[in-house]
Amino acid sequence: MMGLRWRSLNLSKLSPMKNTEATIKGRKGIVRATHLFDAQGQVLGRLATEIVKVLSGKGKTTYAPHIDAGDVVIVTNTDGIEVTGNKRNDKVYHRFSGYPGGITSISFKDQREKDSTKLIWQAVYGMLPKNSLRAKMLTRLRLFKDAEYGNRKIDVTH
Repeated sequence: MMGLRWRSLNLSKLSPMKNTEATIKGRKGIVRATHLFDAQGQVLGRLATEIVKVLSGKGKTTYAPHIDAGDVVIVTNTDGIEVTGNKRNDKVYHRFSGYPGGITSISFKDQREKDSTKLIWQAVYGMLPKNSLRAKMLTRLRLFKDAEYGNRKIDVTH
């Protein structure tokens, strides 16, 4: 019975689907700007969400979730990153080697002293989509411990 109904539909009267500008352009039409973020005194999670929006291109009018059209992000002064509450002492990062007893833990305070860029990288990594685009987006994230980031022209400043 369902097959008869389907055959009786006149599909020629349906309007064609409209393509968005992002799907028409593809990779060739993507214009990438460079955004500079200063992490001095910023809260880790709030900064990471802004970075993810720029990396994924959600602020652009041509946004499409299946196209990697985000911009380049430079983050300076990662040593000045802050967290709210008592997380400076209580927050712990774990990693597992895959072997029995192979779990290694480090506190936020110790990780910040050792390598503060890893804190922001892990926060951004966890917020990006869990698909093949994540690795491509992360290649456009550049993290620096101090204010020196090389001789690059910056288009947009946050």
